[in-house]
Formats: sequence, C-alpha cells, structure tokens
Amino acid sequence: MSNILGIVCEYNPFHNGHLYHLTESKKITNSDYSVAVISGNFTQRGEPSIINKWLKAEMALKSGVDLVIELPVIYSISSAENFAHGAVKILDSLNIVDFLSFGSECGDIAVLNDIVDVLIEEPKAYTTLLSHELSKGISFPKARENALMMYLGNIRRFANILSAPNNILGIEYLKAIKKQNSMIRPIALKRKESNHNDNLFSPSSSFSSASAIRNICNSNDITQLQRVMPESSFDILEDCLKKGNIVRNLSAFDKEIIYMLRKMSTDEIAELPDVSEGLEFSLKKAVNSCNSVVELLTLVDSKRYTKTRIQRILLYAILGITKKDILLSQNTSPYVRILGFNEKGKEMISEITRRNPKLNLITSVKKFLDETSNKNLKYMLSKDIWATNVYTLGFEYDSKANLDYTQKIVTL
Repeated sequence: MSNILGIVCEYNPFHNGHLYHLTESKKITNSDYSVAVISGNFTQRGEPSIINKWLKAEMALKSGVDLVIELPVIYSISSAENFAHGAVKILDSLNIVDFLSFGSECGDIAVLNDIVDVLIEEPKAYTTLLSHELSKGISFPKARENALMMYLGNIRRFANILSAPNNILGIEYLKAIKKQNSMIRPIALKRKESNHNDNLFSPSSSFSSASAIRNICNSNDITQLQRVMPESSFDILEDCLKKGNIVRNLSAFDKEIIYMLRKMSTDEIAELPDVSEGLEFSLKKAVNSCNSVVELLTLVDSKRYTKTRIQRILLYAILGITKKDILLSQNTSPYVRILGFNEKGKEMISEITRRNPKLNLITSVKKFLDETSNKNLKYMLSKDIWATNVYTLGFEYDSKANLDYTQKIVTL
C-alpha cells in the first residue's frame, strides 16, 4: 500500500479547520490513505461530545477520512499524556501507519522535540526547578511550563509553547512515539487562524474553533455555521439539533454528577484519577452544598487545579473510572474498535488483519465480548459501553441505552 496517514482527533464537531489539516497532511506526506483515531462520546477536556461517536465518524468519512477507530474512553478523558499514549499505541498496533500528523500552535517540530527530550530524560536540574515551582501552589501544567522555560534558558524560542493546548498534545504524541519505539513519523502542522480554545466566532472567517461552534449551537439559529463547516458536517449537526440528539455541555449531567459524588465517600473520591493533595475533601464539601456543575466548579476553584482537570474528575465519577483503571490502560495494548470506513478503509482493514492476525479488532461488540478471553480488554470495553449509556441521558429525546450493541458501523 502507498503512504498511510494517521490522525488523532476529537472532531467535536468536524469543521473547516479539520478539513484543512486533513487535506494538507495528505499533501505533505503524499498519503493516499488515512486513518483517524477519535475520542468517543466524552473528550479530553472533561466534556461530552456535542454529537455521538458514530455521527462524528460519519462526518469524518464524508470529508475524506478512510478509516475511523474509537479511542477507548479510559484514554479519551485522561490527561494529555495518557490520551496520547493510548492513541499512539492503537496507531502503532495497526502496523501500517507511516505518519502521524497533528495540529500545533507553533508548527515547529524541532522546538517541540527539544522539550520532549527534557521531559523524557528528566535531568536533575529540571526536576529540582519543577519541585520548586510546585511548592508555590500553582497547577502542574503551569509549574512544568515555568520549570522548562528556566531550564531551557531560551525564552524567545520557547515562550508560550506549553500554554497552548495543541502544542501540549503534540509534545505528548512525540513522547509516546519515542517511548514506544514506534516507526511512525510525526508531522506538526501549524493551526490556521482560530485557536483551539477560542470561544469567539468571527463573522467573516471560514475558520472557527470547535469551542466557538459548540457555543453557537446553544442558540436557535446555527445557519452561520455553514460558513465554517463542510456541508455534510453541517447537515449532520443540524439534523441532530432538530432531533434533540446533542449534548451541549457537562451541565447536561448536573444531577448524575451531584448524585454520584454525594453518594461516594471521601475515600472513594480519592481513588478517582487526578485527585490528590486532599482535593477529595474540597469536592465532598462543595457537592454537599450545590445543585449544578457550574456551582461545583466555582466552589472548588483553585489555582492548583485547572478547570479541565476538575471536569475530568467529574466524568471519572459518573463513568466509574479509578486510578487502577488508568494504570490498567497504561499497561494494556488496547483493542481496535472500528466505528466506520469507506472503500479505501475496507482495503486497509484487510491489510491490517493480514499483517496482524492476532490483533484485537472489534467490528461487533457482542461477538468480541463472547469470544475474547482477555479480561482487561473486556473491562475496558465495558467502560465504553457504560459511557455511551450515560451519554445518551444528555439527549432531549430518544435517550436509548446499549447503542454499542445496536448501532451499525458507518460505511460509505
């Protein structure tokens, strides 16, 4: 087969920026085939996807992706490090992917690699600086950024690199590739126009961030989104809005989150990933005196913990994901769950199975659960199934359970 491009993404939802990244990456790498590993129904920012994972797969396929694979939920809502670790493991396990292209605010892979080398080697001078910064009570991301800037000693070259979310993810992809001794070649593509977390919607540009698009979905008129999304993606999103099958934000699960955290003991909350340094007591106190996620986030606001980290913890609570589960995911080679494919994707699946006859490839959830003897993979898949069942509770209509068993693979 000719060159195969790998992409890790959320497509929440698929917009013109994603289309630009896909088409430019194909040109740069001279790839005729593409595979995307996408977050399912919940994302790394600790938020629900605005539409379900099968519709995101359909958007991707209609815009030029050939094969769509789901990133298991234990990875998809993890820290950037475990998110990237899981995605790269999946791409590498296919044994056919030549390139991994990711969006980046800086677009300079050499700069990112300089940071990666420090993070992998962890020289004593750097770890000492990091410990000193953490002692100030600031968040880990900010402490790491400060420590790296001081250690590398070139403010002009490295300024703002670690405060940009796509740079951070890019660094983690590079780390994962190196740690796993993967032969996949990384490509960094500079983001075009809008920033990842930019909530402002430009009335003239044909590019917008996914955050701004999701904000527009809170209004009654989304016609302006036609300018910033491929027509097929807009049509899918518009249809979901009409049917009440979207989940706008984490507040859709107010009652479920409050209920679960009130039910849990402080010891149980302490076992949730990302909970440390007594945060369980702050969470328990806050949840006993509030009635919504917005109130809860306000009450536990701290310079040591980012909003994204707290939101991930809330998802861990309702999805039943613990620190042991994260450890399991780090030490497990994940399954390859196919969400959709086109004719080229079908060719890729044939080549993948030819090269990897023992690969845990899932095209039917029921069949896989009936036939596999791997308890760890069964457990991880059960979390994906439960995540979908929780996710549909956020729908206005048709909140059906067990979609992982009944929803067909998307084919074009």
